[in-house]
Amino acid sequence: MSFVPTTPVGRAEAARAVLDAKRNKNLTWEAIATELGRSKVWTTAALLGQHRISAEMASAVGEFLNLDEVVVQALQLPPERGADMVDPSDPAVYRLEEIVQVYGRAITELIRDEFGDGIMSAIDFKMDFQRVEDPQGDRVVLTLDGKYLPYREF
Repeated sequence: MSFVPTTPVGRAEAARAVLDAKRNKNLTWEAIATELGRSKVWTTAALLGQHRISAEMASAVGEFLNLDEVVVQALQLPPERGADMVDPSDPAVYRLEEIVQVYGRAITELIRDEFGDGIMSAIDFKMDFQRVEDPQGDRVVLTLDGKYLPYREF
């Protein structure tokens, strides 16, 4: 089933079309990422509108998911990053916010101890997601891997 919009679409509508196609084809993000030769985390974020996608990648996504050309074009638009793209009431999102609220200051201090006065980049960044089996309940393991950027004096 192909999503065929009657008006131009943006990244948000393209993301909905991808989600619909994923569901209709009974695919996982892992399967889509494997088809595209990219990581599962990057692929998911990109197809939800958070990363720029090349024309070649957008065409490959369109072909794999049977998306209309207008959606393929919308996938190539600049990313729409930010809070308005995230539902803060989603339990996974507010738990991540809770983690930052509880551990954010500690993370900042640990970065300073280890590297000096600076930050972890979210631009030169990669993330991994794993499910780890545990007899007391499976675990979600997120690995955040960002380049250290020192603050500079000027």
